[in-house]
Amino acid sequence: MPYAGVGRFRLYYEIEGDGQTVVLLHAVGLDLTCWEAQVEALAPRFRVLRVDLRGHGRSDVPPPPYTLEGFAEDVHGLLGALQLAPAHVIGFSLGGMVAQLLALDYPKAVRSLVLADTNSALPPEARPAMVERGEAAKRGGMSAVVDITLARWFTPGFLGADVVAQCRERLLADDVEAWAASWRAISELNTEPRLPEIRVPTLVITGENDVAAPIARAQAMAALIPGARLEIVAGAPHMAPLEQPALFNTAVLAFLQTASAEA
Repeated sequence: MPYAGVGRFRLYYEIEGDGQTVVLLHAVGLDLTCWEAQVEALAPRFRVLRVDLRGHGRSDVPPPPYTLEGFAEDVHGLLGALQLAPAHVIGFSLGGMVAQLLALDYPKAVRSLVLADTNSALPPEARPAMVERGEAAKRGGMSAVVDITLARWFTPGFLGADVVAQCRERLLADDVEAWAASWRAISELNTEPRLPEIRVPTLVITGENDVAAPIARAQAMAALIPGARLEIVAGAPHMAPLEQPALFNTAVLAFLQTASAEA
């Protein structure tokens, strides 16, 4: 099994393809299997490294607390262990928060960034709400939060899709303590003041109908990162890579082809 030791625990990962490395970092509660459509598009041109973040999927579940900085340190350690840095990094939702910190704290490890359906700051009133999403699962189990989570992630007409059923199955199998620790880490997000420090080609991409990471937030992030491009995925919700993979992949591939040529 492809595991790598990071500190005192192990991260699970999978690698496909050859060429410059592209790292895929998933959303909270999901795992590397959420990227199937992107691997199919990317692997013919790139070496694609998918990883289960700590407490997710088949990676170990170290005890809390978790921090966004800790997630980024884990990914940096994995890239070092596999000797795959620098890499293009695609981070989605929680993964996008981790990707920002990877670029900020370990700039030599990153060739380019794709920040997908993510945020760089939260208003003060939103921080307790993020913590509560974790606490609700601790009180009632993952079954208490799965429906409201999927409704926030996908459009109503898409909820019957197979990929949503797969997300439901993954969420129900999650470790409750890891879920809660991840949301507490998200509640502390505040990379916005440092975004002007990012010096690699960056694409900020978000769904047109993303309520969790709305267009205004994507516009603010793109404005702060020098030279960043902004793409809006028409008709897509928060789970743009899963609900509108063709549109998402087209934009990301065009960006990566330019970024890889400049690297």
